[in-house]
Amino acid sequence: MTLDVAQEKTDSGEDGGFQFGRQAAHVVEFTLGDELCAIDIDIVDSIVEMKQVTRVPRAPDAVEGVMDLRGETTAVVDPKEFLSVGDSDSERNILVLDREDDKQKIGIKVDDVTEVATYGETQVDSNGELAGIESSALEGELVKGVIRKPLGDVDDDGNPEDVRLILWLHIENLIQRAEGTAGESQDAGRLDADTHA
Repeated sequence: MTLDVAQEKTDSGEDGGFQFGRQAAHVVEFTLGDELCAIDIDIVDSIVEMKQVTRVPRAPDAVEGVMDLRGETTAVVDPKEFLSVGDSDSERNILVLDREDDKQKIGIKVDDVTEVATYGETQVDSNGELAGIESSALEGELVKGVIRKPLGDVDDDGNPEDVRLILWLHIENLIQRAEGTAGESQDAGRLDADTHA
């Protein structure tokens, strides 16, 4: 899926769909195995198609390798290393991150980018509201919230017929977890250093 990330970041998110309360989440949605996930659009630089990835010796387990993106080496991280979302061989997109402190670009490997969407406060469960929702991502503090995506028509009270739960990933914690796996190898170090080997 091709998206103009720069345009989407400046867009108000008004799409004529379901908007309840104040804006709480402006995200890029994508599939990972059997799950629908999302990350904040503010930290996404671009969305690119999966290209040839070169494996790097002694890199953290979660680092698939590196790829050349417009002449810049980009480390590719596979979030499925930490999430019980089911296996899939259909990874087609890379979400290239835009983080000020990164010494090199980092991309998150996903199956398919579906859309950019905005959700109101009443559609997002976070912090203590996540009790009762079972997920390995929650246990590892890799999720900052669960978004309730409206499906179907809306009743007279403004409630949708059905909802689909979206895991709103905490990308900073996920990257830290990826970097932390390097400590289990003989040549422990940060993701940036390992992928420059």
